[in-house]
Amino acid sequence: MFGYRSNEPKVRLVTERMVVRLAYERDGYRLADYYSENKDFLKPWEPTRDSSHFNPSSWNNRLQLMSELHRQGNAFHFLLLDSQENEVMGVANFSNVLRGAFHACYLGYSLGEKWQGQGLMYEALVQLIRYMQQHQGMHRIMANYMPHNIRSGDLLTRLGFEREGYAKQYLQIDGQWRDHVLTALTYEKWKSLKS
Repeated sequence: MFGYRSNEPKVRLVTERMVVRLAYERDGYRLADYYSENKDFLKPWEPTRDSSHFNPSSWNNRLQLMSELHRQGNAFHFLLLDSQENEVMGVANFSNVLRGAFHACYLGYSLGEKWQGQGLMYEALVQLIRYMQQHQGMHRIMANYMPHNIRSGDLLTRLGFEREGYAKQYLQIDGQWRDHVLTALTYEKWKSLKS
């Protein structure tokens, strides 16, 4: 009679080749598999990971925190899954969501090695950006990439992001402070969700 109802958003988008949805607390094994399978491939592009990042049980706390951030509207962590929702192909995160006079967030993403070069991240991000703009009211989405990451730079350009600057020693990636190109996409048709 009285069931538990979560106020966590239930976002599930279906594209031509995948399902894109928020990460849920039951996704620990999927995420551990994704990061384990792509450990060497992602290493040059991500912060240094300790061994817990590849263990399903260690994902329980991370996923609980992600769910809380989803509920609060402070971050949105998406999984790119095959059409049967069995395998994580990649991830896309919108973090540091701010509202008020800013209405902005940061975009980060990764795609598994075997899925590279097929346009899958573009396919997912077109839908996710639209969701963040139209349903979460984001006027500005910022995404940064290392200068030698040509594929990421090309993807962001194709999505309409514009270069806004260059930050020296911006993020610690693979154990070293790395320069980043700063880009942003603004939503010209933005209007407050409250209006």
